[in-house]
Amino acid sequence: MEHTSRNADNLRSEPDASSSRKKIILLKPRGFCAGVVRAVDIVNIALECYGPPIYVRKEIVHNSQVVAELSRKGAVFVDSTEEVPAGSRVIFSAHGVSPRVRQKAAARKLRVIDATCPLVTKVHLEAVRFARLGYSILLIGHKDHDEVIGTLGEAPQQTWLISSEAEVATLSVPDPSRVAYLTQTTLSLEETRGIIAALEKKFPSIIGPPAQDICYATENRQVAVKAVVPRCDLLLVVGSSNSSNSNRLVEVAHNAGLPAYLIEDQNAIVPAWLEQARTVAVTAGASAPEYLVEQVVGFLQAQGFDYMEELETVPEDVRFALPSELIPLATESAGTRAAL
Repeated sequence: MEHTSRNADNLRSEPDASSSRKKIILLKPRGFCAGVVRAVDIVNIALECYGPPIYVRKEIVHNSQVVAELSRKGAVFVDSTEEVPAGSRVIFSAHGVSPRVRQKAAARKLRVIDATCPLVTKVHLEAVRFARLGYSILLIGHKDHDEVIGTLGEAPQQTWLISSEAEVATLSVPDPSRVAYLTQTTLSLEETRGIIAALEKKFPSIIGPPAQDICYATENRQVAVKAVVPRCDLLLVVGSSNSSNSNRLVEVAHNAGLPAYLIEDQNAIVPAWLEQARTVAVTAGASAPEYLVEQVVGFLQAQGFDYMEELETVPEDVRFALPSELIPLATESAGTRAAL
């Protein structure tokens, strides 16, 4: 199969000889972000160095395939710290936890390894700062998402959850002149922009975080989807149904008039989707592993999509350090593997 790679700034139409060929456009960046890489590495290193079972509170990242693979290695996923035997090791997921969860873990003398994404931690620290300064905090996000639950827990008496522009109209806070907003890291840029505009209209003195809370990976993947919209007939997004950032990629495509579907893996592809498509774009949410993308590409190849190009909109080379307690173990583990 032919494969080319192009930068989004230099896109051209394909030569006439290939215009009738069925094509795949593979978006880049896609898949694992730095926070997900870090979280999955943390579980793997803990399993390798301490041995199973290693308990993980909630899904380490929102992808069922990743969770299943780690479960096979000996990770035990639980819904609460109460399910973890006293004194055992437990890993907090990439989505973060509330102070109350940390207190419960300490009371049970659990040995905590924190896999919270640093960008989520940033939002938690902003919530703490605004709360100490006496602001009412308006958290833009989706109800019941693990990340939102954790952030709300930092200052529950001073935080209001906002999920839509319509909710802004009925919002009431103690002091309208002292209001701040924060956002969940995995929202769509358009959705958040509209809610922020409504908040600024209602609360002219509202302030926000020094830098936007929507994470770089969420933004980069959405930008790539927007770039490919004029050039394809269909978008397939690899990701689990409970992945917020994956769902947002589908929404971005729909808002631009492009048919798009969220798929767990190649088995979820409905052949009828492909009947009228000559060009299919493929991307993956920030918690979806690359091997699932490769399987989707293989499925499309079998359906006659024999030309592929990679569309890169922005280079992505962010890396996050491991928790300090795991760095020596990771180095030792790597040395052992190299010796073998």
